[in-house]
Amino acid sequence: MTAPFKASVLTLTPDAWPGVLGVSLIGRALKTEKWQLETLDIRSFSHHKHASVDDTPAGGGPGMVLRPDVAATAIDAVAQNGRPLIHLSPRGKPLSQAKVRQWAAGPGLVLFCGRFEGLDERVIEAREMEEVSVGDYVLAGGDVAAQVIIEACVRLIPGVLGGAGSTLEESFEGGGLLEYPHYTRPRVWEGREIPPVLLSGDHGAVARWRLDEALKITKARRPDLLADKTRKESSDECD
Repeated sequence: MTAPFKASVLTLTPDAWPGVLGVSLIGRALKTEKWQLETLDIRSFSHHKHASVDDTPAGGGPGMVLRPDVAATAIDAVAQNGRPLIHLSPRGKPLSQAKVRQWAAGPGLVLFCGRFEGLDERVIEAREMEEVSVGDYVLAGGDVAAQVIIEACVRLIPGVLGGAGSTLEESFEGGGLLEYPHYTRPRVWEGREIPPVLLSGDHGAVARWRLDEALKITKARRPDLLADKTRKESSDECD
C-alpha cells in the first residue's frame, strides 16, 4: 500500500498549524489519514541563549536573518524520503497548478517557513532548497504560503474532495483556462437571471457557453494564459 502524502513543516509559529487545513474536507482527510501533517518548531533546534534563531544581516541593513546553523539543524532533523525541500520566498519560482499536480502525485513535501528578512543563503545552497513563491507580494512569514501549497496538493489526492470530476474543469485545469461562471437557485436574484442556456437541458449548448465564457474571462484577466496555450499548441503541431 502506498504511503499517504506527508507534509513536514518547519516553522517558528507552530501554533498557526494546522490552521485552515484542519477544517472542512481537507481537515476530514487529515483525520482519516488520507494525508499526514508534521510540524517542527525551528526554535527548538537552537542552542543559543534564549533560543535565538536570528542575527543581524552581514553588511548591515534592516531586520534580522535566520541563522544557518539553526536552520540547517532543523532541516536535517526531517527525513525527506524523496520529498522536495521547499523554501517559501517571494523571490522563488511562481507556484503553478502543473507543479501542484506533480507534488500531489508524490510522497509529499518538506516546507521551510521563514520569517524576518530572510534565510541565510548558504543554507539554501547547501541543502538544495527549492524556492517557491505563491504570488508577487510579501507576507510576514512563510506559514500562510505553506498552507496554500499544502491545500492545493491535498485537494488533488483521490478521495479528498469526492468525485474525480470535481477538479477537472477548474481554473488552470480545463485546457489551461480560467473557470467559467457558476449559478444556482433562485432563478432570479435581485433582478439578475441565470443565463437561459444553463436551464435549456441542451448539454452541447451548455458546454459551448462554458467554453466561451472561460475564454472571455481568461482573455480579460489572464491573457498570458492564452498566449501560453497558443505557444504550446503550436509546439505540439510542430512535433
